[in-house]
Amino acid sequence: MSYQAAQELESLAAKYASEAIKLDSQGSYPQAILMYQKAIEMLMKLINLYPNYQLNQIYMERAQAYKRRIAEIQRIRGLNDGEAEEAPTTSGGRVETLRANFDDLVMKEKPDVKFDQVIGLDEAKRALQDAIIYPNKRPDLFPLGWPRGILLYGPPGCGKTMLAAATAAEIDAVFLSVDAASIMSKWLGEAEKNVARLFQQARDISQQEGKPVIIFIDEVDSLFGTRSQEVGGEIRVRNQFLKETDGISEKGKKTPVYILAATNKPWSLDPPFLRRFEKRIYVGLPVMAARKKMFELYTEPLSLASDVKLEELAKLTEGYTGSDIKDIVQAVQLNVVRELFESGEALKPNSKPRPINMNDFKTVIKQRKPSVSPEMVMAYLKWSESFKAL
Repeated sequence: MSYQAAQELESLAAKYASEAIKLDSQGSYPQAILMYQKAIEMLMKLINLYPNYQLNQIYMERAQAYKRRIAEIQRIRGLNDGEAEEAPTTSGGRVETLRANFDDLVMKEKPDVKFDQVIGLDEAKRALQDAIIYPNKRPDLFPLGWPRGILLYGPPGCGKTMLAAATAAEIDAVFLSVDAASIMSKWLGEAEKNVARLFQQARDISQQEGKPVIIFIDEVDSLFGTRSQEVGGEIRVRNQFLKETDGISEKGKKTPVYILAATNKPWSLDPPFLRRFEKRIYVGLPVMAARKKMFELYTEPLSLASDVKLEELAKLTEGYTGSDIKDIVQAVQLNVVRELFESGEALKPNSKPRPINMNDFKTVIKQRKPSVSPEMVMAYLKWSESFKAL
């Protein structure tokens, strides 16, 4: 079977499924079952055509959802065939859960984190100031325009999401947070529309509320990475995204809409996507001074023994992410609380864990290795040599 056949199968599956849900909601159950069955057939053919395709799990989940709905309809009709024809499923019923819910894909947030609360990452913060914060405050100083697309890349747990949120807070922007993987997973055939609607919503909010809007897309490589096997839906979604990105980046555009994308796998992104992101910022592991500040922050509410030296802890955790350091402090705190429970003292009024000492930290650090390997760090640095753009 050819690529063209795969594209046709996907389109047919979306068409049949959409018609099935429409008939189902109207109470036309026999016809709905037929359409569900045809959608399942198209999905299974598509899975067989591309057995290693990463979206197969999504297609399989859709097929299973349609099978469950068929079984539910048959059960209802078996219990009371006469009433089944008359009683359409309500908007709160099973049919509605099969539909794409745009509000589930996009979270409209008001971040409460500021730049000075982001520990370290000075180079990344400076680049975001140049690209977004300064132009937003004094656009008249930038006659040549400024970047609208910015890619944050680096190991997981190093603060990419926090940086994006802090940038939005600094300019009082509306923050639209999107998980790229969920764009395709919610409903077959709706992904392309979801992308268009996302950008339209951003433009509408900016115009109606008079505020800048930041679209933050996490795990962007899950949708816009280079693929050896693709079907029509994913290609159309990617093309729609590139089209929308070009739209907000056109010269003369006054609408303050920005795209911040984050990825742990920058090498998976294809060239057309990278070209739309004028700024490509590496968000790397925290340096020693930043690690010390993190230990200060996370241990502030805890009771520490006099032998705890935060600078020494910072030295011991070279190569650890900010998330790793938080996990270490949390693990140490859990250990002393466990001691309190095991001693039987925890249920006594006003009992508290003993102060945490240096050996507590060293024990946990010895047991907990960094989540990012040196080889992975080298891969980021190597990619940065070719594509980093501050």
